[in-house]
Amino acid sequence: MLPATPSRPFGAVLTAMVTPMTPDGAVDLDAAVRLASHLVDHGHDGLVLNGTTGEAPTTHAPEKAELVRAVVEAVGERATVVAGAGSNDTVHAVRMAEQAAEAGADGLLVVSPYYSRPSQDGLVAHVTAVADATPLPVMLYDVPGRTGVRFAQPTLDVLAAHERVVAMKDATGDVYTAAKAAARTGLAWYSGDDSLYLPFLSHGAAGVVSVVGHVAGPQLAALTAAHDAGDHARALQIFLSIAPAIDALNGQGFQAVAAKAAVWSLGLIPSRHLRLPNVAASDADVEAVRAGLEAAGIAHVLVD
Repeated sequence: MLPATPSRPFGAVLTAMVTPMTPDGAVDLDAAVRLASHLVDHGHDGLVLNGTTGEAPTTHAPEKAELVRAVVEAVGERATVVAGAGSNDTVHAVRMAEQAAEAGADGLLVVSPYYSRPSQDGLVAHVTAVADATPLPVMLYDVPGRTGVRFAQPTLDVLAAHERVVAMKDATGDVYTAAKAAARTGLAWYSGDDSLYLPFLSHGAAGVVSVVGHVAGPQLAALTAAHDAGDHARALQIFLSIAPAIDALNGQGFQAVAAKAAVWSLGLIPSRHLRLPNVAASDADVEAVRAGLEAAGIAHVLVD
């Protein structure tokens, strides 16, 4: 594990963790605690809860707070726990931030408001309201493919001046602009795309908020350490070795579905159930995920 530092305020390797659920749709806190503990035991500096991969759009406020509290109690001494506070309703996002802080989270993930598609002034006002609501550090989340609005560069300059806005999770696919923005703003930049983690690192990124980390935490940690040590050939070798798993968990764009299928197939959670409108991976989809894990040398390796 790489400890949190000003340049890596949440550590380097974090996974946007799935929210395990029972077949009847209830949040399975026991399974969540087991999965969180497993991830922290296998290369993770931190976890992001209640994000898109955690099915935040379909879980409710009490469930979100209970999940944060349970995971913090289980792994909070060994890893950072970042809680999603994303909504297209600013009042709702503020309340989620307050509840996450009350539950013991170490930081907040604040996405640009989806569907509403506010102006850049509205985006600044939204993030500022959430950041002002608690003493927790904030990681912005730029994912225009899901939200329909991107953080403009002048907006980032304004938000970076806020004392609690310290990082960015970047899922824009734009490594060149990210490198310039990170250098200009001083924000710690985290890749939000597994397939771009190594390019982001080479452009100065602090780390990754991952999906493939569900099954490849040790590899991501080793990749990061190799890059930090200047062994770029080794970093590339590791990166290419897990490419089939990256493709399996991200290739169709249904990360929550594929990630649950992956950890279920490895015996890390007891059910691959999701809440509608997402549906659980079919048996054929599970086999495709398993094939990707096997090609990456991961299947049947992580289960203790």
